[in-house]
Amino acid sequence: MTEQNPSSNSPGLSYLQGARAILDRVESTQAEAIAECARRCGEAILAGGLVHMFGSGHSRMALEEMFPRYGSFPGFHPIVELSVTFHNQVVGANGQRQAMFIERTEGLGAVILRNFEFGPHDLMWAVSTSGAGALVVDVALEAKRLGLPVMALISVEHCRVSSAGHSSGKKLPDVADLVLDNCAVAGDAMVHIDGLRYPVGPGSTIGNTAIINAVKCEVARILTEGGQPPYVLTHSHFIGAEASKEVFDLAYDDYRRRVRRL
Repeated sequence: MTEQNPSSNSPGLSYLQGARAILDRVESTQAEAIAECARRCGEAILAGGLVHMFGSGHSRMALEEMFPRYGSFPGFHPIVELSVTFHNQVVGANGQRQAMFIERTEGLGAVILRNFEFGPHDLMWAVSTSGAGALVVDVALEAKRLGLPVMALISVEHCRVSSAGHSSGKKLPDVADLVLDNCAVAGDAMVHIDGLRYPVGPGSTIGNTAIINAVKCEVARILTEGGQPPYVLTHSHFIGAEASKEVFDLAYDDYRRRVRRL
């Protein structure tokens, strides 16, 4: 996979070209994995199960992209730990150093998952660009121990150059039953600027968002064809203010029903 190199274009345009290249790679290489992921998610939700999603650091954005936001629907359960995702402070209390330290702590995955009750049709979907951090691997291993099939969304290139952070020596591809590649370059940052030692402009969010929403759209089709059309959070622009408010309440009530056992 070729990284973006300096050109006559501005750095901003170079980033947009890199983002477009990621989308092209996702389309050309991940269609089969997206379809399989959607099939597994759709079957789980149709059977009354949940697709649990875990990600730390900036991978949290992928979870929130899945649910809740406009154009999304219940069936997916984001597991977001503030201690490893709340980056706003950067330094001081709740700072980034603490979050990165916690991400390297083994044993926390089992503690997190002990807070939930998993059903026979549930899945675990772990999101991590490196696919190598101790915490996310810990969660995946514990999910497997509990009998949940595990899916992973990573950057294959970045995972290859990342050292395993878990004492087992495993990375997410070693644990997951299905791997999706967000097609970010190794190191994530895509744009090189003359005179600047460090590349800028991470691309993993582009690939993650594309894959998350592609799966979401396929799952909506599967649920609809399966006789369970989802309650989709829909803006009033499409259906009017009253109908929008009604479907929001229906979606939140449906989500509450699905996660009640947790």
